[in-house]
This record gives sequence, structure tokens and C-alpha cells, in this order.
Amino acid sequence: MGDNENRAIYKPRKVKDFRELLNYSCENYAKNIAYIYKKDYTVKPVEYIEKTYEQAGKDVKAMSTAMLNLDLKGEKIIIIGNNSYKWCISYLATTCGGMIIVPIDKALPENEIQTLIKRSRAKAVIFDKKYLETIKKAKEDTTNNVKTLICLDNIVEDNIYTYSNLIEQGTNQLKQGDTKYDNIKIDENKMSIMLFTSGTTNAPKAVMLSQSNICSDIQDLACYVKFKPTDTLLSFLPLHHTFESTVTFLYGFYSGCRVAFSDGLRYIQPNLVEYKVSIFVTVPLVLETMYKKILKNIEEKGKTKLINKMIKISNTLLKVKIDLRKILFKQIHDSLGGNIRICIYGAAPMNKNTIIGFNNLGINQLQGYGLTETSPVVSVETEKERRPGSIGLALPSQSVKIENPDEEGVGELLVKGPNVMLGYYENPEETKKVLKDGWLHTGDYAYIDKDGFIFITGRKKDIIVLQNGKNVYPQEIEELINKIPYIVESIVYSRDRDTTDTMLCAKIVYDKEAITQTLGEKTEEEYKEIIWQEIKKINQELPIFKKIKKITITTTPLQKTTTQKIKRYEELKTLQ
Repeated sequence: MGDNENRAIYKPRKVKDFRELLNYSCENYAKNIAYIYKKDYTVKPVEYIEKTYEQAGKDVKAMSTAMLNLDLKGEKIIIIGNNSYKWCISYLATTCGGMIIVPIDKALPENEIQTLIKRSRAKAVIFDKKYLETIKKAKEDTTNNVKTLICLDNIVEDNIYTYSNLIEQGTNQLKQGDTKYDNIKIDENKMSIMLFTSGTTNAPKAVMLSQSNICSDIQDLACYVKFKPTDTLLSFLPLHHTFESTVTFLYGFYSGCRVAFSDGLRYIQPNLVEYKVSIFVTVPLVLETMYKKILKNIEEKGKTKLINKMIKISNTLLKVKIDLRKILFKQIHDSLGGNIRICIYGAAPMNKNTIIGFNNLGINQLQGYGLTETSPVVSVETEKERRPGSIGLALPSQSVKIENPDEEGVGELLVKGPNVMLGYYENPEETKKVLKDGWLHTGDYAYIDKDGFIFITGRKKDIIVLQNGKNVYPQEIEELINKIPYIVESIVYSRDRDTTDTMLCAKIVYDKEAITQTLGEKTEEEYKEIIWQEIKKINQELPIFKKIKKITITTTPLQKTTTQKIKRYEELKTLQ
């Protein structure tokens, strides 16, 4: 076991593979609603569709049986499309039928989709209608393995199956006594999931995960954070990403929760309200945007002083274990659906002011951390133990350590545990670089405090090494810049690396509307001077070697991955 076995709050149910996970939930939560979504959110009045666990179980078995009859046993199956009930059923039908699922990012350009199809050697592709032409091209390319196409939407095309066809075929095959599905033996330690990393730098690597990897991560999460059959989750982060896939989809299914599919990023807040979401799995950018809206709303109503006074009273009462936050800030809670029990967020650092601000209002957030290579969760704050700014405690069955710590205890974070990947597909060199003696080298620099809380200081490859040998972690300075009220985001980088003087620079994205409301209409040069004065204040607090010497400003958002991580490498290419 790992370092924190004794910190588990709950005793989870053991589960070794997805078949066991599926069977338990479909039996024990049979009549519970597993999924709710709109037939078409653009059509009024809205028609909601609900699927029970029992129905989900039947659909998985039918689809898997039909796929096994298409000679896909043991094959790799790509899936690409929006988050949907059919996406989830296809994932479970593939993995519970002894096939390998290869989820790919729906936001990729066509040439990259084609490259990943080729690299995966997939025999079948499951896709949304939107990708029809791209996928047909992939099948026509004789250097590919693709033989079978399955469209999630109802289309009529020669040689293309649809999801509905397969459900119908599989149901009939089962009625006729087909036992292919029942006869599949799942090897929980073999590759069952192949995931391409989002690649904020080089070409994406293909991570090989087993069902045991992911199941161990679900059990670990269940020790620290309890999902209940009465909970509702909102699925809006892309399902091809392990954070959404493991936490919302699979841990939600394991726990008998109801998952509502969001209508899109712009509709998150109304969706939280209409589905009465109780567990919100999200990323910092979404929470920070929400928090800024809440503050703006309070300010517009002239209630800033009143709210600050109520926060002081509330925090005093909290010291004597009286929690009135849900009552005092009822309007704010109601604007988020009135039901949120826990927010779990990860994938990028969060502004500390936002964490404390939400906490003051009684909205519980737990920060987590993970990598595709770790299925993905390595650590999370628990329902009992939190430390703002930290990524929480290592999960119970995982061990963490800091390699070669400096005088401040900062070094590379290493992880060992049953959730660590099998390796990179057809890439033993890269596997050897990151997996040594069972320890995964995360590429993140961190320190661990005396209580076991982990704090990330930055990516190893992002560290700026100055001529005097000092290390600068750009994320630390970016966090200070991002606290300026009208700043949306920033990136800190160095110039003239090869000369004797290394200069730190910042590219800063500002919110035109917010700055105009605060300071009135001005020219871009005047805005730049105003922002520069704020940077000077930050510089006063920093040692000489960390001071920003030059800034550029823009209103254009920085380039990001689908989980809203800044593509630092791409940005730097435009800045050098």
C-alpha cells in the first residue's frame, strides 16, 4: 500500500475490472437514472431522455455482442465524438467485450485525427456524424487497419453501421442464445485503454492503461471523496480525457450516480441549476470565471461591503463549528443550482484567492492532480483535510517522493502505485525515460509539507534557468499577475537566454470590458501603462532575479488544450 493508507475516510467496494463494475451497478442501482440529457437542447419545449442503470447494462451487452460478431474481439476501437450516452455505452461495450478502446480528442484538426488513426492501428472507428468524411478517408487509406465504421447517429450509408443497428442486432443475437459476450474473460492487467496525451509540447504519446489501473484509481478516490447514488454529476469536460472519463463517467457509474450531459461550455451555469447538480467535476478556468461573475454581480447590486461583513461573521462562527454559509449566501448557492456538495477540480493550477473566496461562501472545492499516465488521479484534498493551494494528499495505495530536492525541498515528483500505466505504446525509449524501478517521473516540480500535502511549483520543462544558476518557476509569477482584477491570464518567459543577462518577460491577456468599467475608455498604450504599474507593484515583492522587465498585452486568449491547459510551447514559438 501507499503512504496514506491510514488517512482513508471511507471503505470502498473492491472492483477489479469494468465488467465487475458494470454488473454491480446495473444490478444494485437497476432503477436509478444513470443518464439524463436533452433530445435536442435547441428545441423548445425541451424533451428530456432518461436511461436507467438496467437499460445501460442491456445496451452495453447488446452492443458488445454485435461488435464481437463483427470480428472485433481483441481489436483496437477508436471513438471520437461529443460527450453522450452513446459514447459511454460504446466505451463500456468495447472494454467489457475484451476489446481495446482508443478515445481521441474531438477538437483535433483532420490531419491529426488521421495520424492518430494510423498510429493506433485501430480496426474500427466509432464516431459522431460530424466526422463522417474524415473517417471515410481513413478507411479508404490502404495503409490503415480500419475495416469497420460505426456512426453514433442514425445515417444511411453503404458499409457503415449505426449505433442503433448494433443495439438491435446484438439484442436479436442474444435472444437467439449468443454467448460470445458472456464467454469473454477480462484480463484486468492487459492494455484495455489507449490514450493519446494532449501534447502541450511534442507529438502525443500513446499511454497504455489496463482496467486494473483505472479500477484501483476509482477505489482510491472512493477512500477520500464519497459519491452517493443520490448525487448528480454534470459531464462537460471532454470524455476522451482521463480526468472526466475516470472521475465523472466511471467513478460516477461505480457509485450509482446520475450523470447529466451539459449543453456546452456556455450553458454550464443554467445546466447546474436545471439538473440540480451536486458534484461538479471541473477545471480552474471555469471556477475562476464563475467566481468573477459572482463578485461582479455582488458589486453591481452594491452589496460588496455587506457580503464582506457576512463573510467575517460566518468565519468567526466556523471557528466554533457553526456553519451558516449555505443560509447566509443562499442566493449565490441558488445561482449554481442550490445543490452543490463538492467541486473537484484539476488539470491546471487555481488562483488561491478564488479557492478562499468560494470557501468563504460555503462552496466546498477539492483540488486534485494527476496525469494520463496515472489513470489519472495521484492526489486530492479529502473531505476532511484541505490546504488551499495544494494538490492534496497522495491517494491511499500510491506512494510519492521528491527526487533530488533543493534547499527548499523542491524537486521532481515521483509516483508509484497500481494506477501507473503499463508504458507508452510502441515506444520503449520514452517509457524508459519516465518509468524507473516502478517510479513514474511526472515531469512536475513539487514539494511535500510536513503533513503530506503536495504543492506543485511548475513543470520541469517550463523552468527558466538563469545565468546565475537560479531557477524561476513561471507559474508562481503568473499566479501573482493573474490576481490583478482585469487580467484573464498570463505567460512568463525569458528572452536573450544566451547572453549574460536573462530578462524575464510576460505576455498578459486583459479583459477589455472589465478594465473599461473600472478605469474608463483608454488607448491600448494607456492600458499597457496601467498594467505596467501593477507589475511594478508585484516586482517590489519579488527578489531581483524574478522581476519582470518587459510586458506585452493582448485581449486574444492564449492557445489551450481541450482541458484548458495553456499550450506554453506553442505560445513561446510566437514570442521568441
